[in-house]
Amino acid sequence: MGIDAWISILADVGFPVAVTFYLLHRVEGKLDQLIETLHQLPEKIVTTK
Repeated sequence: MGIDAWISILADVGFPVAVTFYLLHRVEGKLDQLIETLHQLPEKIVTTK
């Protein structure tokens, strides 16, 4: 997203909503990585025994 898109969002919905959207967007990637790690966990446990 470019700066023009962020300015448009701020003008349309307000600062708190824009900040919430930004934070949710950042957390999404971290949640995807956590889910992938949890899917790999059983394999890691089996190979360490």
